[in-house]
Amino acid sequence: MSFLGISGMQYSGEMFAGARILLAEDSNVFTSMISKRLKELFDIDVEICRSFEDLQLAYDKSIEPITLAISNINLPGAEKGEALEYLVDLSIPTIVFTGTFHEGLRDELIAKEIVDYILKDNVFAVDLLAESICRFLTNKRHHVLIVDDSATARALLSSRLKRYNFRVSVAESGAKALDILKTNPDIGLMVTDYNMPDIDGFELTRRIRATIGSHRLRIIGVSSSSNRLLSARFLKAGGNDFMLRPFIDEEFYCRVNQNLDTLLQIQTMRKERAVA
Repeated sequence: MSFLGISGMQYSGEMFAGARILLAEDSNVFTSMISKRLKELFDIDVEICRSFEDLQLAYDKSIEPITLAISNINLPGAEKGEALEYLVDLSIPTIVFTGTFHEGLRDELIAKEIVDYILKDNVFAVDLLAESICRFLTNKRHHVLIVDDSATARALLSSRLKRYNFRVSVAESGAKALDILKTNPDIGLMVTDYNMPDIDGFELTRRIRATIGSHRLRIIGVSSSSNRLLSARFLKAGGNDFMLRPFIDEEFYCRVNQNLDTLLQIQTMRKERAVA
């Protein structure tokens, strides 16, 4: 089983047995398209909830945890967004699938810490939704290390990455990061601050690159500095990407995805060459 996502990322051999997915949507067209596509691609049977009452019953009737919810903002019986509030209050990971969108709504959705939002405004909407679902269900295979001397910054990044279903480790210093990398060779992505007291982000990256190449570990540098030259210095030190704080959530998640996609593609090519 394989799926070539809209982004060009090839998903193959992924099995999602045991995943319980709720689809809170009252449109017959979209419920049919989504349920058919997810069954076809991932052999997933979704539970369709066409009203707020259906959604509540689906949650109450089973002790099995809900892996992921896909929800329209408005449902019959919940015309003011109560369905989404209900899912968020239950801490159920949720992807919003909506035909209504504006900047104010986007800010509200991000504040609710949803997994993602997909707009019903183009012919690829269902495939974009399928890719977002697939990423969430497969992100747990990725182990990400956050390095920052600020407890607040570590907590913020950790919360963001766990929301997307990544496995996360944290380090409060460059020295601790090096120790964690030695004992966790499965870490594929490191997000590191630049300004740290013991070993700054540049030096940490140089030390790592002495033993670990980009084919095993992708490194994203971050900083609150206004110095635009930091990105160039970081990339020359061996980093793969660089972002300035404060982040835009969507950009941060896209950068993380792009680096992990690149890592998987490099590893796949190396395996194919080894076999050849």
